[in-house]
Amino acid sequence: MAALVAVTGVVLQLGAAVGARHRAEGAADLAALAAAAHAVEGPDAACAKAAAVTGGMNAALVTCSLDGWDAVVEVDVAGPAPIAALGSAHARARAGPVQP
Repeated sequence: MAALVAVTGVVLQLGAAVGARHRAEGAADLAALAAAAHAVEGPDAACAKAAAVTGGMNAALVTCSLDGWDAVVEVDVAGPAPIAALGSAHARARAGPVQP
């Protein structure tokens, strides 16, 4: 019985870690889109928009830059409490105009 409880706990924590990674990817995607939409205003304004998006999603904006009209961001999301010591979920995203 104890083994079943232990395995269930591990599976639940693994699921929470996967959820944190998905949140990080979603936050990075949305932050890159927000920054790209404001690229014409300059890198400071674009990255401020990206930071606002990540802040609203309980994520940390690690880096933000403009590469021409493309916005490139990196985001960290803290994992659930028991596995937070192992590190955070990290994601990168790039957004910009479509090349013909």
